[in-house]
Amino acid sequence: MAASHRATAMKDLPRLSAEDFVASDKMPLRFVLDQIRSAQNVGSVFRTADAFRLQGLDLCGYTSRPPHRDILKTALGATDHVEWSGHEHTVEAICSLQSQGYVVLALEQASGATALEDWVPAANEQWAVVLGNEVRGCAPEVLAAVDGVLEIPQFGVKHSLNVSVAAGMVCWQAFRAMGPPPKR
Repeated sequence: MAASHRATAMKDLPRLSAEDFVASDKMPLRFVLDQIRSAQNVGSVFRTADAFRLQGLDLCGYTSRPPHRDILKTALGATDHVEWSGHEHTVEAICSLQSQGYVVLALEQASGATALEDWVPAANEQWAVVLGNEVRGCAPEVLAAVDGVLEIPQFGVKHSLNVSVAAGMVCWQAFRAMGPPPKR
């Protein structure tokens, strides 16, 4: 049986230029990366932020910043147009975002957390999600500063996901709730 669809070559897909990306409306979501050890994970989150056209990233503590070569290796150019800012302390970044009207959530396994599939972010609000350290997760002071906690249910031995995989899952749930960023 023949397939009823035809594959489209990558070069034929509609794409924004970097300039159009910067000028376009964004999904009202940003990530706060808290003490991320792997620059390759940071680069992967930049790619995810590009794919879902997020508002940006806040890189906190010792999280690597562009132009770190391992970020550039996995970001594949996304650092050129995805907005980012660096912060020495994660709690200061969280408080700054909250003062700008963001609802800030941590992605962590914690009692009282909202399961990711139950999170229905409204497109008329601004959201920020803290992604914690790959080994230790979110620090207690970070959990005390956020407005709530999201959790990805897990059923294996390790009970953890790669931080960039978790970022993609958060973006997908936000997309399911809000739809794509508005067209310009």
